[in-house]
Amino acid sequence: MSTLLDIRELSVDFTTRKGTLQAIRDVTLSIEAGETVCLVGESGSGKTVASKAIMRLIDHENGRISRGSLLLEGTDLAGLPEAELRRIRGKRMAMVFQEPMAAFDPVFTIGQQIQETILQHEKVSKREARERAVRLLKRVGIPEPELRLKQYPGELSGGMLQRAMIAMALSCGPDLLIADEPTTALDVTIQAQILRLLKELQAELGMSILLITHDLGIAAEIADRVVVMYAGEIVEEAPASELFHLPRHPYTRGLLRSVATLDTVRGTKLHSIEGSIPSLAALPQGCRFHPRCPFATERCMQEAPVLTESGERRSACWHAEELVQSEAWMAPVATADSNVTAALRVTREGSAEENIGGRGEVGSAGAAEEADVLFTVDHLKKYYPVHGGGIGKAKKLIRAVDDVSFTIRKRETFGLVGESGSGKSTLGRVLLQMERATAGTVHFDGKDLTNLGGRELRAARQHMQTIFQDPYGSLDPRWKIGDSIAEPLKVHGQGQYSPADISRRVGELLELVGLDPTWAQRYPHEFSGGQRQRIGIARAIALNPRFILADEAVSALDVSVQAQIINLLQDLQQKLGLTYLFIAHGLQVVRHLSDRIGVMYLGKIVEIAPSESLFLAPAHPYTQALIEAIPQTTPRQGQPAGSLEGEIPSPANPPSGCRFHTRCPFATDRCRQEEPALRQLDSGHHAACHYAL
Repeated sequence: MSTLLDIRELSVDFTTRKGTLQAIRDVTLSIEAGETVCLVGESGSGKTVASKAIMRLIDHENGRISRGSLLLEGTDLAGLPEAELRRIRGKRMAMVFQEPMAAFDPVFTIGQQIQETILQHEKVSKREARERAVRLLKRVGIPEPELRLKQYPGELSGGMLQRAMIAMALSCGPDLLIADEPTTALDVTIQAQILRLLKELQAELGMSILLITHDLGIAAEIADRVVVMYAGEIVEEAPASELFHLPRHPYTRGLLRSVATLDTVRGTKLHSIEGSIPSLAALPQGCRFHPRCPFATERCMQEAPVLTESGERRSACWHAEELVQSEAWMAPVATADSNVTAALRVTREGSAEENIGGRGEVGSAGAAEEADVLFTVDHLKKYYPVHGGGIGKAKKLIRAVDDVSFTIRKRETFGLVGESGSGKSTLGRVLLQMERATAGTVHFDGKDLTNLGGRELRAARQHMQTIFQDPYGSLDPRWKIGDSIAEPLKVHGQGQYSPADISRRVGELLELVGLDPTWAQRYPHEFSGGQRQRIGIARAIALNPRFILADEAVSALDVSVQAQIINLLQDLQQKLGLTYLFIAHGLQVVRHLSDRIGVMYLGKIVEIAPSESLFLAPAHPYTQALIEAIPQTTPRQGQPAGSLEGEIPSPANPPSGCRFHTRCPFATDRCRQEEPALRQLDSGHHAACHYAL
């Protein structure tokens, strides 16, 4: 293969109010024609800066290339004027951004924006550009491309928008496609579709792909080579199969061991890399990873290691050779780091049977022992009217939650999974009465919440708190974090807490979630995403609640930070006797945390089972498809995981019969006409399928 992109000793500086900061230093890597290279690392490691430097987009963000070269088949992009760059961007190289909604202009149609790119680089008529745009949308799997061409970005789902952005990036047949976290905000099924699409398009067009991600499962699915970055530097590079088999850098090893997999001993502590990535304004001397490295020596603290080549691999660690030869280096996390006892291993092997016998009923309200039940949900419905139906026309309803019944037991973690649009978050909000139910009842410890109002509901909410998905948007940037944590105490305390009591309690809470109590006087912008999520957790447990709704609480976090937060949630559950409803689209994490799991599809629960039972023997085809779509950290030799075709239908117009039949490979006429009931298959295992697997 010939080299398409050759990056040599690239350094990028940014001008800030604090002076000049170096975001990446001496980055050297190459991409061959037709090759897929994945750039991985935590947020702040320099991955996105490196990708934007290649496109020279940093020029518009107070950034500049201070050193090095960017050779695209011999042309040095680092020295090109803007006019030349505009001719290359879109034509020779193109970019797919992380957030498709932000990448598209909301005031222009999808078709106008794709056609604009084609007309800018190709000598074709508007009609030819439109025809090409239709073909592109059809090729990336968007149904009714002629219709979608006329729609605005806000009218498309996240998965469709991501496909449309890929179509726009490929509109002029680039040699290099840069994809920056293209699947981060997508469901596991849509993620698998996008990865498979990228591989198919690469094979057709012969293009190279540089994919930036913090998800090592994605890198294992798609990469030929993996480049690991930390604090602005490359610390390791290797063919994907070799890197996942035997990492040579402690940071790479730490990332791999932080991933919750289907083989992880459920309920045990996940391995995590303690601490966080350093600030560019305060980079440590010597090896930049040494403050977080369990193998650091005096030499690591004083002298920066050189990126050394060994065959097809490169690594920057003074002790790589001796570390990889030690027995403990690749020992399982459970035995090497967590010292899991034989009793825990026995628990895992027998967990399916134990949970089935101990957890019992999930489908109806009355079969479980009431003393053990915290939440009882009976035939719950939440509909939203769709306006604009017109005079004389029946008003349409969005059936977000449609006749759902289940229980949540005291001190258990009940996981809830399903694609976006399945009704998970709406169900969580109705449970806490953030939204009122259309029909049905919600009982909390025997008390009907749906009939409470005003003061009574406010009193009940002391015992029910929420951890939100976005650690950046859930805290008021104008409040010190101590004030945010103290707010529940002031609202519900009714004057019983003195200022000294509140200050002492805030300090205790910060310490409980692993933060320094003296940080109470700082503002949210002074903290990392993982630290902000800890602050949100401290706020949620301030009133000693009995129940916490964790709605995608770890989805936006890096894998290492995610492991820290999962461990914290487990610790708090043990210490405080908490009950969780854990909503997420990362199925490995849900399996690791949950005692039982409910699977939602288009407003209905289609399966409920003990965690191990669900993953070992899924009974519903939808559950099976979700599990098959999970990316694994074992490379599949370039073949992405199997994916569920299509997208979830509109809840305003759900299919007749079984709602999953439009995407189910096993659907029959009975499935299209008759809706299956949620029936018991085994003790504790229920599924809504005529032909349960």
